[in-house]
Amino acid sequence: MEIFKPKGNNLPTPFLGILFPNPVGLGAGFDKNANYLDELEALGFGFVEIGTVTPLAQPGNDKPRLFRLPKDKALINRMGFNNEGVKVIVKRLRIWKEKSKVKGEALSAGNNEMKNPEPAIRQPKLIIGGNIGKNKITPNEDAWMDYITCFNALHDYVDYFVVNVSSPNTPGLRELQEKESLRKILTQLQIQNITFESQKPILLKIAPDLTMHQIDDVIELAMEIKLDGIVACNTTISREELETERSLLNKMGAGGLSGLPLKERSTAIIQYIHQKTKGQLPVIASGGIFTGADAKEKLTAGAGLVQVWTGFVYEGPSMVKNICKGITG
Repeated sequence: MEIFKPKGNNLPTPFLGILFPNPVGLGAGFDKNANYLDELEALGFGFVEIGTVTPLAQPGNDKPRLFRLPKDKALINRMGFNNEGVKVIVKRLRIWKEKSKVKGEALSAGNNEMKNPEPAIRQPKLIIGGNIGKNKITPNEDAWMDYITCFNALHDYVDYFVVNVSSPNTPGLRELQEKESLRKILTQLQIQNITFESQKPILLKIAPDLTMHQIDDVIELAMEIKLDGIVACNTTISREELETERSLLNKMGAGGLSGLPLKERSTAIIQYIHQKTKGQLPVIASGGIFTGADAKEKLTAGAGLVQVWTGFVYEGPSMVKNICKGITG
């Protein structure tokens, strides 16, 4: 039996019934409007999570709204779900998918015309996740309808969904992490999902600031309704144990902190979910991943995939290659 030996970023990883080209993805908030999928695929990402997408376009919070903390290898952002709205993003995804299909057909045709034709080498396509949220003007009691709107519009164009109720930058959004609010949103999405010919996995992105009691509530609900998985974690509102001067932090103001300071908390939450559910609740890891060793730590803790964002800003375009090499090394 031939033993698979990964080459470069080629590290096929099955997760939620999908074969990912490799386990390293780009988290939501970077390519909000699906503008750079070809470029991100060329950099080696196995998957890209677009969004957060809302039904209506919105400008987000006032600028400046993104800050670097080099001493902490961290970022603070208060973007506020700035995006072009689901209709524009769906149109862009449709064009991208049609273009990708044409390229694949051309590759097959070229191989068939060779003197000694060989089967086309068809690498798994870039996996696209749809991170969905509510508009700022939508009251929380109607939030579920915004999630349904985005879910229906994106369903044919993404491979999985992530429900974002954990960003600290939309007023009142984190209140939707309470058990019964979550139940309403997630069960409505599940009901809608079965109306499609093929169902797409639905995951929930949680905040690192949840108490253990709240995490237990999330786990209990997820297991009860058979949720497909969890993304752990979003950004934090904590500013504890940072090297950056307090005066500078005060000047930057409110927002979600991401990067290296989240590493330990994220890993601890992943490990807790994995142990509590005996591995029955799939997890995508996010928070403090910069190197192959960081990614390995998350995978060992129980994650099936890893997502980067802040690490990509600091480490640059060779990051995916380096992480994949570190995972297999």
